Amino acid sequence: MPRERKPQPPIHLRAARLLDIDKGELIAPGSLLIVDERIAEVAPVSVPGDAVLIDLGDVTLLPGLMDMEVNLLLGGPDHRSPLNPVQDDPAVRTLRAVTNARRTLRAGFTTVRNLGLFVQTGGLLLDVAMKKAVDLGWIDGPRVVPAGHAITPTGGHLDPTMFQAFAPHIMPLTVEEGIANGVAEVRKAVRYQIKHGARVIKVCASNGVMSHTGPAGAQQYSNEELRAITDEAHRAGLKVAAHCMGDEAIRNAIEAGIDCIEHGSLASDETLDLMIERGTFLVATTYLADGMDTSRAAPELQAKAAEVFPRSRATIGKAIAKGVKVACGTDAPAIPHGKNAKELLALVERGMTPLQAIRAATTVAADLIDATDRGRLDSGLLADVIAVPGDPLADIGVIEDVRFVMKGGKVFRNDAEAG
Repeated sequence: MPRERKPQPPIHLRAARLLDIDKGELIAPGSLLIVDERIAEVAPVSVPGDAVLIDLGDVTLLPGLMDMEVNLLLGGPDHRSPLNPVQDDPAVRTLRAVTNARRTLRAGFTTVRNLGLFVQTGGLLLDVAMKKAVDLGWIDGPRVVPAGHAITPTGGHLDPTMFQAFAPHIMPLTVEEGIANGVAEVRKAVRYQIKHGARVIKVCASNGVMSHTGPAGAQQYSNEELRAITDEAHRAGLKVAAHCMGDEAIRNAIEAGIDCIEHGSLASDETLDLMIERGTFLVATTYLADGMDTSRAAPELQAKAAEVFPRSRATIGKAIAKGVKVACGTDAPAIPHGKNAKELLALVERGMTPLQAIRAATTVAADLIDATDRGRLDSGLLADVIAVPGDPLADIGVIEDVRFVMKGGKVFRNDAEAG
């Protein structure tokens, strides 16, 4: 017999201030009544007698933040060897993700998209397993929208044997693990991810800065293959996110119906306008251009980064000015897990207001994943709440100083209590 869960008393969460995301205003004081996993009332007039009071003092309450591009199965502890991506077996990789998930949650990110395994797993969808473990409360971590294996052509940017320039027949990979060529194979690869629990499909539509197999942004899948991938995902009700940097590749991905462009570094003004026309999201991962450590990369890749990163900064600035729907995403561990908030600072550096950057990590991200139950502090929504000192509308830098994290009504961090 399953053990019955003991009912939890309501929580009255108080702080000096609360950010109303829609109005863009700070409300003082900040007060939430939380029942079970949801916000029952904002600024409650009366509080049940059995409610547990959590008074956080001089901080600002915000909705839990969201990172739309992470890979929790990579990076993190003891990641000194560049061969870790092809040395870890699935068990070690999953345990690595446990640490990364906890670090990400404690940084204030309560929802993430895990955008595409590109490792040998024997067809296991490790991020789906991680989502289940988090949802069941076995491990601490953010809510996970898993992509399973990224769909990529042989030698494509997310073919893991490409990164290490392996000799032929070293570490063979299957269609189930995302290595797919031609319309029939890409359809099979997408169907396999969906069958085993993917909630978004990741496709490698172009080359990247760290690709050994051509210039940054060169299109890697044909238009016909891109349309087939999108068709399969959309018929199952899933969105498609495309790693895509080159202008022509981005335009073709949009024309194929892809919902979200990751990076978008070399997009032209005309292509940015097309994104606005089609409602295509952009996950800019723009802090990469400032913070990614390329010192151990091959000289030709360092040269590529030196060329692309300045152009990428300018492109993201233009996208923001034009009004493209930009959602927060870091590409962690390209920057370290737990440093996700640096993306918001970079978005402000590129031209967003602090409020726009916070919305990129809350309401815009929620729209991208079709989540109507989070992204704001409002009655009936999930009690995903964080707290930072000061006024984040005046100083976005305080977003790096998260002092309280609640997910689904459960406290995962409370520095005031710890002190």
